[in-house]
Amino acid sequence: GAELRGTSTNVMIRGRLTRVLLAALMLLESCAFTPPHRMENRLFLDTADTAEWRSLLPTGMKFHGVTCNPTLLERANETCTVSNLHKLAAEALAYTNEFMCQSWGSDSQEMYDNGMKISEPDRDKIVIKVPVTKEGTVAATQLQKSGVRICLTACYGSKQALVAAGMGVEYIAPYLGRMTDNGKNGFDECVKMQQIVDGLQADTRILAASIRDAESLADLAVEGLDTFTFSPDVARQLFDEPLTLSAAEEFEKAAARGSQTL
Repeated sequence: GAELRGTSTNVMIRGRLTRVLLAALMLLESCAFTPPHRMENRLFLDTADTAEWRSLLPTGMKFHGVTCNPTLLERANETCTVSNLHKLAAEALAYTNEFMCQSWGSDSQEMYDNGMKISEPDRDKIVIKVPVTKEGTVAATQLQKSGVRICLTACYGSKQALVAAGMGVEYIAPYLGRMTDNGKNGFDECVKMQQIVDGLQADTRILAASIRDAESLADLAVEGLDTFTFSPDVARQLFDEPLTLSAAEEFEKAAARGSQTL
């Protein structure tokens, strides 16, 4: 009798485990194509123009964040002050997950101090950019120790990916277009940087910047890059395909004709 009860109990346990596993598989299947599981790439809008943020950030492209620097602030007639960056960060983070802005200073201490002040409102979401210089990397190291997320910027050579990977920073931003302007093959340099961090199994993301056209985005994605920052003009190019626009117009005309015949 005891042996029979034991066998019955084991069967019941196995039955419950089977039902739990089936339920788990059904749950995984239902979640397999939801956005959090699908989106591993990161797209950033590269501008300090808040009007462009309001126009483009709410689109279905799901921008991960906004990037800016003192040059972009100047173009947008925004002051390069800590208080104004706090204001801009609050607006950008209302739409996105990250606000990436650049610290400044004549030496590593000043860059560190400004980076700490800029990131103070939310160090989980405000990423501080510093140039890949000796002073910049010293400041970046100290900022990391203080809990600040870092992007090494103004990168003009694939070898600088070794610096980023060695430091363990989250991002490094190579300037594709500007490298090409200065006689380098910007595309190849970006691809090499991705190969370096992949080869070293580093967690650093190659944040391709200074991208002049949407085709470059597609070409870099083919080579395995998955993190990009680009201007509003390039963002609009992603939607600007004449054949698609023509097809959409034909659909509308067909829909109008169909509604009239009913």
